[in-house]
Amino acid sequence: MDGQLIAIKRSKQGSMQGGLEFKTEIELLSRVHHKNLVGLVGFCFEKGERMLVYEFISNGTLSESLYGIKGVQLDWSSRLKIALDSARGLAYLHDHANPPIIHRDVKSTNILLDAKMTAKVADFGLSLLVSDSEEGELCTNVKGTLVGLHFCMALQSMLIISILSFKALVMQGYLDPEYYMTQQLTAKSDVYSFGVVLLELIVAKPPIYEKKYIVREVKTALDMEDSMYCGLKDVMDPVLLKLGGLQGFPRFLKMALQCVEEVGPDRPSMNNIVREIEMIMQDHGITPGSVSTSSSFSVDSTAKKFVPRFPYSNTSTSSTTFEMDSRAFEYSGGFPSQGSLQNNRNT
Repeated sequence: MDGQLIAIKRSKQGSMQGGLEFKTEIELLSRVHHKNLVGLVGFCFEKGERMLVYEFISNGTLSESLYGIKGVQLDWSSRLKIALDSARGLAYLHDHANPPIIHRDVKSTNILLDAKMTAKVADFGLSLLVSDSEEGELCTNVKGTLVGLHFCMALQSMLIISILSFKALVMQGYLDPEYYMTQQLTAKSDVYSFGVVLLELIVAKPPIYEKKYIVREVKTALDMEDSMYCGLKDVMDPVLLKLGGLQGFPRFLKMALQCVEEVGPDRPSMNNIVREIEMIMQDHGITPGSVSTSSSFSVDSTAKKFVPRFPYSNTSTSSTTFEMDSRAFEYSGGFPSQGSLQNNRNT
């Protein structure tokens, strides 16, 4: 396309996404324009083909950079900038898109990094369209087996959400526990998932690793009397410990933990998160640092006893069964392949 690199998202044959849902995705994507959202370039919808064409994001996913797959080391200032970029993209969806949009699938594999390491939020095409009067609530069934898209009426508006991501959110550790229990999806559900991503920026491990849950591990190790590491030295990414320069770390951690409060009203809004990260960077004179080309690595922490909260327990996540196939789409270009995502989960 005029020499522009692109990434194509192609619907697989037999996908459960129907024509109406695909058209809704196109309409939604064409409405939103923000530098921290992956931009839609074009689409194809004919002769059984359904393809979305996006701008190419050259540095892949945040998870690939954090877990060492991309061979980079992110310093603290770079991670703050990534957090700020991502928060701005989500805040735009929540408060400035018309109608407001709940992403419903916030995770580190849906945050992409361009050539300048600017973060862009991806995969919000089948998100929840929100009526202003309903404050982003959606009633939907939370069950072991979910089929396709669930529709429900909330007073005067029909709210649409893809349940295809439900399996991934549960299995990967991003699911808002309040949503799991109440079946009400709100913007604060995105905030919870984003809080998990913020903890990933600190720990550089998947939310669920070795049958441990990142939120539980951080809360267990927490010691605010430790002014430098807040008790997290044994669970933090060794790259951060090596590079140092953790200005504003206690404030950042406090904000991240507020995001993963179990009750939605106790969590900040995305706009408040944006302002807090901006203040942290401003107060400490932090600017995005250079990115090292060395490989990142991590060490395992020793889990302390903790009474688990539903739905994330000490039992293996494989005990939960789902019949949905989350591989509804194949990706090319700047999007990670399904195989790479599966490898990430297994590392």
